[in-house]
Amino acid sequence: MNSPTAPQSASPLWRFSKMHGAGNDFVMLDGVTQRIEMTPERARALADRHFGIGADQILLVETATVPKADFRYRIFNADGGEVEHCGNGARCFVRFVHEQGLSSANPLQAQIRTGIITLNDDPQRGVEVMMGTTRFAPADLGFDSSNLKQGSQGQDTLWLLPVPDQTEPVALSLVSISNPHAVQVVDDVKQAPVATVGPFIESHPRFANKVNAGFMQIVDPHHIKLRVYERGAGETLACGTGACAAVVAGIRRGLLQSPVVVDTRGGSLRIEWDGQTLRMSGPVQTVFTGQVDIDALCASLARKETF
Repeated sequence: MNSPTAPQSASPLWRFSKMHGAGNDFVMLDGVTQRIEMTPERARALADRHFGIGADQILLVETATVPKADFRYRIFNADGGEVEHCGNGARCFVRFVHEQGLSSANPLQAQIRTGIITLNDDPQRGVEVMMGTTRFAPADLGFDSSNLKQGSQGQDTLWLLPVPDQTEPVALSLVSISNPHAVQVVDDVKQAPVATVGPFIESHPRFANKVNAGFMQIVDPHHIKLRVYERGAGETLACGTGACAAVVAGIRRGLLQSPVVVDTRGGSLRIEWDGQTLRMSGPVQTVFTGQVDIDALCASLARKETF
């Protein structure tokens, strides 16, 4: 790992990069060589698409606090809340670290809230992320399953969640990949009720910490189409952990076989899962770089939110 310069004193001018992974877009901040004091208000201001830079998430690179990691990687949703993991963001993270000259190490070990993930930047294949552990018990997602009917398909348990204005409950696969996902299979993802059922599931009181709601269409055993309504961000053009969760759920149901190409509205991802190791690879793009006056952004957002 290279030795970055010491952080500067706090300043309202923050250097940033705007990046995206398959259309899932991020504001990238170097908290190693500049001092970044992140708050929910500042994250919302940066993510705002009218007064700010605009993004699904804000990604902050910091000095690691555990010995085996190269850097610490923090994720803030557009609503200002800090979350556990972001797969598309992880790919942007490693490219950002290399572009900024913070490290030349490849692969990189990144510390997230739930452990350490491994990232490899391959010029030919794109960025590959070792996504970490998958879990399926309701408690692992903060899900209250009491008195809820359930079914099964293959090796997967399906939780039957009643939805307003639908005669049949939604059959959900629960998958935790550091952050929680509830995946349903639909006939046509283009016609799926993402805008209505998505927020209903995301904020359902049975999920203690909310949930990412995935809508998966099976094209063939190695190909799906996917839309995801994300916690604190709404529907995004792509969701890396959502793609992983959908593939894992599909394999456990007996509907898919690894590897699987996941088509999202923003691009395609490749997911591999052998029951233990979970890998995701896909594109990364730097859009532009600049400086932002964070105090001015917050003032603009405050007027918008209180008018």
